[in-house]
Amino acid sequence: MEILKIKGGVPLEGRVKAAGAKNAITKILVASLISDKRCTLYNVPNIAEVEVTVELCREIGSEIVWDKKEGVLEIVTKDLKALYIPQRFSGSNRIPILMIGALLGRTDEDIIVPTAGGCKIGKRPVDLHIDALEKLGAVIEYRTMKKEGAYFARAHQGLKGTLIHLNYPSVGATENCILAAVRAKGTTVIKNAAMEPEIFDLILFLQKLGAHICVDVDRTIRIEESTQFYDVEHTVITDRIEVASLGMAAISTKGKVFVEGAQHHSLITFLNKLREVNGGFNVKSDGIEFFYKGPLQGGVHIETDVYPGFATDWQQPFVVLLTQAQGFSTIHETVYENRFGYTETLNQMGARIELFTHCLGGKCCRYASQGHYHSLIVQGPTPLTAKEIVIPDLRAGFAYVMAGLLSQEETIISGLPYLDRGYENLTGKLQALGANVTRQLKDGSKAKEKTTQLLQVQNTPAAS
Repeated sequence: MEILKIKGGVPLEGRVKAAGAKNAITKILVASLISDKRCTLYNVPNIAEVEVTVELCREIGSEIVWDKKEGVLEIVTKDLKALYIPQRFSGSNRIPILMIGALLGRTDEDIIVPTAGGCKIGKRPVDLHIDALEKLGAVIEYRTMKKEGAYFARAHQGLKGTLIHLNYPSVGATENCILAAVRAKGTTVIKNAAMEPEIFDLILFLQKLGAHICVDVDRTIRIEESTQFYDVEHTVITDRIEVASLGMAAISTKGKVFVEGAQHHSLITFLNKLREVNGGFNVKSDGIEFFYKGPLQGGVHIETDVYPGFATDWQQPFVVLLTQAQGFSTIHETVYENRFGYTETLNQMGARIELFTHCLGGKCCRYASQGHYHSLIVQGPTPLTAKEIVIPDLRAGFAYVMAGLLSQEETIISGLPYLDRGYENLTGKLQALGANVTRQLKDGSKAKEKTTQLLQVQNTPAAS
């Protein structure tokens, strides 16, 4: 087992480059399966989530060449050699369910994919996916195979465009609808669609591939049937979650870090909240500089929401930031009902965080009166002390890393495969910024960032 050792109390200083977005590249790889054309992708992060998605694509016949050092990946799927995703991928991530949308329009045979995985942050059901695909003409059944669950999907008569109104602007369901609609006959209209930057990156890729897609101002996406496809070159957008995470780490440690490649337009809501707590930032042409400019001020209220709201993946490190801010602040989580489990460990490290089942926000959310702890109040500033920590999910993992960077003593963190899912060479980046952090085997020998072990450790659900 590998562990991360962090001795904090050192301001982060320097320059670091943000990686390509995990939540964009994985969906683009799946989208490439729609056609038999060659797709060349740039700014591909070397993370475990991409490793798993690459293996998923290879299972069904994709030919892939990946230069990890340069961040360039070529994928072409000339023929579908298999339409069964093995059960060993069950629970590895939430990509298998998207295979249905990508492949239904390319084959009239049955497609079999295992149940979806992802972090233990809520139920994250796939009913929105299934309902939408069935409206397009798919037949989807859930069956038990080898004591595991799997989805059997088919569209023997082909898919037919229709009107789909999502009850909630789910990112995954929106992506599945888009993928399936590209080859569906006629016109598909998706109402109340998700509009995250990663969705737009997927749309841009698909347009290059040959899809006919337009976006209206009222969360409506319109897709016309496509029959002709083209080779694609596409640069994956920067990971806005990593950018914000590094920025908060810099400010909380009273440092100054320039994040190369940070894209202003995808961080507007985050930067507003950062300014409210007196966090410093300076937007440049090639990135954003984050810096400590004086005592942090609490008294802020944050409600997570779908884009352009405050991203749910930002709230965990922001809570750590608020433990260093003067006063009381509130956070209302409206995206997932079970995303505050990490706060117990922070409290053990010295934080003062209290959870509530009520909606502490300007609006009642879908978890109102259901007994879920989905609001919190955090009081600061409080010093954080070292602790041995086991990471429960990806974004909680970075929050714990931040907490370790703030502790004057040595923090030991295990469960690193979760971090490897979404952060490229995190240890190396932190070391380059001056952090006293080492990654090693528990017996004391040195270890390197891993990106290939996820399949072995993730037969239990793992981050967003």
